[in-house]
Amino acid sequence: MTTDKNISDISTKKLTTVADFYQYLDALFELDMDSDTLFAGSYLRCFISLVATEYGDENQVIATPLLTDITAKVSQGKTELSPQDHAIVTNFWLGLQQRVVL
Repeated sequence: MTTDKNISDISTKKLTTVADFYQYLDALFELDMDSDTLFAGSYLRCFISLVATEYGDENQVIATPLLTDITAKVSQGKTELSPQDHAIVTNFWLGLQQRVVL
């Protein structure tokens, strides 16, 4: 069951490692978020996993090159998504980056 505290916890969580990305995205499903948020989160999780393996394991600290490469993958996704879906994913990614502590 989603509570105000659960939503507050996830909305203020800062991300410092790739594992934090995964935990945050998993929490979206546990909190039963809207379908656009869940779509964007799962779509991004694939890109994060793909790029993160090039830099290390999930315990690695998030760094600018990792974010840059994920952003490039999101941009490339424009060719496989509808314009609306691409906007949803891009906006979700921009918001997620605001949580990152470099």
